[in-house]
Amino acid sequence: MIKGAEKEIIKKIKKLETKNSKVVKAVEEMNKVRVRVLRDYELQIKNELVLKERKIYILKNENLKSEIIWPYHNILIVEHGEQWKIMRLVTRNYSWPGVTKEVKRYVKKCG
Repeated sequence: MIKGAEKEIIKKIKKLETKNSKVVKAVEEMNKVRVRVLRDYELQIKNELVLKERKIYILKNENLKSEIIWPYHNILIVEHGEQWKIMRLVTRNYSWPGVTKEVKRYVKKCG
């Protein structure tokens, strides 16, 4: 469930200009032919967002990925350096290629 600060992140995701992305082009083609779900790739369009396996799919944008990880890294229930807890929290709502490496790099950078 998306709440609070994440609503602002969702707004940013919707506004991003990523027209060169293969994913965005595929979704645009899906819209043209009125296909809502592409089963082989498990992509879906919902509320102007690309979803992969019901999670918001994040396109190439390192700043946005860091902005997504930051609140989970800083909440009280996660002790500093516990990347797997952060990973579980991030991947509840978001997905992108290399999310594990990104979380690990973020935690290492902060430590």
